[in-house]
Amino acid sequence: MTSDTPRSASSPSLSPSPSLADALASGTVVLDGGMSNQLESAGHDLSDELWSARLLAERPEAITEAHLAYFEAGADVAITSSYQATFEGFAKRGIPHGRAAELLGLSVELAREAARRAHAKGATRPLWVAASVGPYGAMRADGSEYRGRYGLSVAELERFHRPRLEVLAAAAPDVLALETVPDADEAEALLRAVRGLGVPAWLSYTVAGDRTRAGQPLEEAFAPAADADEIIAVGVNCCAPEDVDGAVETAARVTGKPVVVYPNSGEMWDAEARAWNGLSTFTAEQVTGWRRGGARLIGGCCRVGPGAIAGITRALTPVP
Repeated sequence: MTSDTPRSASSPSLSPSPSLADALASGTVVLDGGMSNQLESAGHDLSDELWSARLLAERPEAITEAHLAYFEAGADVAITSSYQATFEGFAKRGIPHGRAAELLGLSVELAREAARRAHAKGATRPLWVAASVGPYGAMRADGSEYRGRYGLSVAELERFHRPRLEVLAAAAPDVLALETVPDADEAEALLRAVRGLGVPAWLSYTVAGDRTRAGQPLEEAFAPAADADEIIAVGVNCCAPEDVDGAVETAARVTGKPVVVYPNSGEMWDAEARAWNGLSTFTAEQVTGWRRGGARLIGGCCRVGPGAIAGITRALTPVP
């Protein structure tokens, strides 16, 4: 955790103190980077509809190693590999409901195990686990998470999300990451679905310019989170770095809450070819401006690896 003073050494703990919400009140927390690119760099093939979630069943140790690489790079928060893990998606692969629930819970435990290993190797700062909750479009694996407008009502989306949220909450993560949300209607469904779970959450849209991917103005999209007690941070992820500055200002102004930002590298995803094109525009130096604007959870999403997270950590850690 970074703040206006150097990182303080705290004793290793599996139940970090302070809570993540308390930590955000006093400093800046570094998130990890992209899970998929880290797994691919280790030689794992993710070219199917389950994406990184497939390794929950087939190679869980690889997921722990990916989390550990980010902790060792300076990340304070590991975002679990459950982004594309849904009961419906697992069912398509013949995985029954009970086993799917086990795999969702395992995603949290693997991140906890990485934190234990990081502490065993000498890390002394608190390490938190954020359970990833991807949008409905992630389950479809057709790029619709970058469009929204699925043709489902808010009530239908709430019914889709709630069972998975219940299982993830029962695994006791420190926070639920409601991430890569393309549509304000889906955000409304998620805000309903997290009520009463007893676990705080952050809400993070994927955006294009000053609008959600579905085209709603960010000022309107962020507003419902202002009064949601469960939401401890609001912001954007899985977007171009150039879209972050305006979103940070809007999120902070509209909600009054800490802002979470973790953009992509700046390369462009081709959903049909399932490949990245273009050049990276993400730099560690950008993050100091994001922090000045109100960002308190800062990391990277797709194509942002441990090297970039180490750069973020250096940029946000004051020199003693």
